[in-house]
Amino acid sequence: MDKNEKVSVNMNIGTLSQIDLLVDKGFYSNRSDFINQAVRECLNHKQDRIDEEKNKYDKCNFIWFLGVCNLMFQELMKIKENGNTKKISGYGMLYIDEKLDSLVMETISAINVKGKVLCSKTIKDYYNL
Repeated sequence: MDKNEKVSVNMNIGTLSQIDLLVDKGFYSNRSDFINQAVRECLNHKQDRIDEEKNKYDKCNFIWFLGVCNLMFQELMKIKENGNTKKISGYGMLYIDEKLDSLVMETISAINVKGKVLCSKTIKDYYNL
């Protein structure tokens, strides 16, 4: 499920005119194509830093994600069986099926997501989302 989000970017006329020249000469199909490729190249360049952040959370008592996370029954049951609780933190979209509400409240101590959390009102109220 790869859904596009619209992002607005302010650029000075000099930068934009250089992009337009490359588009007109056929290097890119449009401005969005250029900007998407530039962002991908920048993210590839910073991949070590992204991995470093992910590894920090892997060693902690967190469920950490980047992108889309669908909280699963099996994962929550494993946490419960170990007698632990975990925190959820991430960037992107977290989906929690309302059938899991009581199990989530037993096993997840906090939820901190930069992005969207799709869940029941019960979960939103419980975690102040």
